[in-house]
Amino acid sequence: MTAVADGARGGRDVLVRASSAAGRALGAVRWYITTVMGDHDYARFVAHQQRVHPGAPVPTEKEFWRRRWAEQDANPGARCC
Repeated sequence: MTAVADGARGGRDVLVRASSAAGRALGAVRWYITTVMGDHDYARFVAHQQRVHPGAPVPTEKEFWRRRWAEQDANPGARCC
């Protein structure tokens, strides 16, 4: 192998590692934003309901958010908005 070929391969390796790191960073940012916004709350609630209260009816997602927002309005607690 020549020095030029080795140098080109090293450059590709650097790009692969950089793109992999950027992908992980973007994934972490996406996870953080969806967690803060509550995107997974309904799915987590349904899993909890089925595990802890197996026979109880599970409200629709619309009902879940309506109840959650009503609860937050009734008991605001510490929040930014």
